[in-house]
Amino acid sequence: MLKQRILTALILAPIALLAVFFLPLDLFSVFVAVALLIGAWEWTPLSGVQRLVPRVLYVLGLALLLWSLQLLLSPAHSWVLLLIALAFWGVALYWVVRYPDIDGWGSSVLRLLLGLLVLIPCWIALVELRRAESDALLVMLLLLVWGADVGAYAAGKTFGRTKLAPAVSPGKTREGFWGGIFSCLVIGVGFSIYLELSLLAQVALVMLALVTGMASVLGDLFESMLKRHSGIKDSGNILPGHGGVLDRIDSLTAAAPVFVLGSQLLLGGV
Repeated sequence: MLKQRILTALILAPIALLAVFFLPLDLFSVFVAVALLIGAWEWTPLSGVQRLVPRVLYVLGLALLLWSLQLLLSPAHSWVLLLIALAFWGVALYWVVRYPDIDGWGSSVLRLLLGLLVLIPCWIALVELRRAESDALLVMLLLLVWGADVGAYAAGKTFGRTKLAPAVSPGKTREGFWGGIFSCLVIGVGFSIYLELSLLAQVALVMLALVTGMASVLGDLFESMLKRHSGIKDSGNILPGHGGVLDRIDSLTAAAPVFVLGSQLLLGGV
């Protein structure tokens, strides 16, 4: 399993970086949209929807929404939608912390709507970073998500003793969490130096890196909560050793809106 995970990651990471550096904005938008549409297909079983027709209609509906946003979205609209996403992730944190002693979010219709709140802002955030030609920050975001995952895995395997959220994801530990956050700290410091920022901006970027790392963990835990509620181990099997596309981008769905909003507020734009 570990060998498959490494091999798959070695294929996916260069593809993502090539898309960042070489695809024009329109094609980059489509590239991200395709990944998220696959994620939408995998989201439907997590919502309790198993029949083919509703699943196809859900994916087509998201495709239509993304196409409409591609044509009509303005920076002001992006801000509003990302702020809505930020508020949603605050609620999601409450659900994760309280699980399973919560109710009111378990209906299929609500979970399908939540899928839109998870996937659409992620697309907006990534496209806005690419539109602003902030390739360095876009790469930083990806490295933060990957670093949080790898750091958590390494620290958890080596030092893991105390469960982080046993009701949601029994395999995750607090030691692993802090290992992932330490990786984000290193990445934040490295990029703050590389970008030659002022001291205040460096501190802000490092703090943003830490918050983004925490958000990535929340995205992972939220999907784990839905999988546990639905009795599903992996969102799919398209990626050997990793499961589905949604299993790979769940952290990014929470981290991307937080990172983009933070970079705009703390660094005066992206």
